[in-house]
Amino acid sequence: MKPYVVAVTGASGAIYGVRLLRFFAENNIPVELVVSDTAKIVMKEELGIEAGEGELLLKLGIENTAKIHLHDFHDFTAPIASGSYPTEGMIIIPCSMGTLGAIASGLSQNLIHRAADCTIKEGRKLVLVPRETPLSAIHLENMLKLARLGVRMVPPMPAFYGDQQKVEDLVDFVVGKVLDQFGMVHALYPRWVGSFRSAE
Repeated sequence: MKPYVVAVTGASGAIYGVRLLRFFAENNIPVELVVSDTAKIVMKEELGIEAGEGELLLKLGIENTAKIHLHDFHDFTAPIASGSYPTEGMIIIPCSMGTLGAIASGLSQNLIHRAADCTIKEGRKLVLVPRETPLSAIHLENMLKLARLGVRMVPPMPAFYGDQQKVEDLVDFVVGKVLDQFGMVHALYPRWVGSFRSAE
């Protein structure tokens, strides 16, 4: 199985990226992981997690790390910096507007930008989970530009039709929607099967 590239940027919502990584680890799915410098700051603020490179995954509660390869955010010699390295696609979760804007402009200032650029140019699936509100015209124009290139936008907008009761349920819904973009089988949220109201 080819690996998935997963990037976690400094937008609020680190919990989404962590939940996705746990799903991949639980299902022995190979991952090429990049965590931005700012994402580590957000993890400390939002999740109370502070760790060096060697212990980050364990601090995130991910025990099965055998198939997760963590790359340095600034390492342009990493395999995912080349389009010749085969992957299933890439997920940026959460995706900051700075990262989104750089990708839309074709900039490669770090490994996340470069890996996304390779994903687009090789015609592979790129899924972004943009976490910002409200959205400015600049944000929307960048999203539209990328959407026209086939990039999938999955903003973390949870639904409530599945009787979600806890924060974890809302997070699972968003992560499940990301997995849906790749046709991956999961049970992270209940599927809508229609109304149960009887006809009047």
